[in-house]
Amino acid sequence: MGLAVPTTFMNESGLAVRSLAKRFGISEPTAIIVVHDELDLPPGTVRIKSGGGLAGHNGLRSIESHLHSTDFLRVRIGVGKPPSAAKGADHVLRRPPKAVKELLAVAVQTAADAVEHIASDGIDAAMLWCHSLP
Repeated sequence: MGLAVPTTFMNESGLAVRSLAKRFGISEPTAIIVVHDELDLPPGTVRIKSGGGLAGHNGLRSIESHLHSTDFLRVRIGVGKPPSAAKGADHVLRRPPKAVKELLAVAVQTAADAVEHIASDGIDAAMLWCHSLP
């Protein structure tokens, strides 16, 4: 298992994912775990998902476009909903309030633990562990 942090813009994440998959001979999208922000989850919530829709996330859309699949695994970190859909980018790019920042710090550690659980125990066991957290 390896970890990569793309240096591309988020909207071009698929370029980095495709390049890494090619470099390491990964042909199955289910062998890729993407950790990303999620507007549809309350701040600090961590959830694991296998495949599915893109929920308007441009980074996920880019990955789907370059892998030609939505079957990759996701560890979703909730950042909460913006006041309006048009303000989504501003919402994720602004500095969060102190209370939310503290929730996100814990969520990032939980997300890292979730990735390790997926790698060691499989997606189902990792989901059971993660989704039973308070």
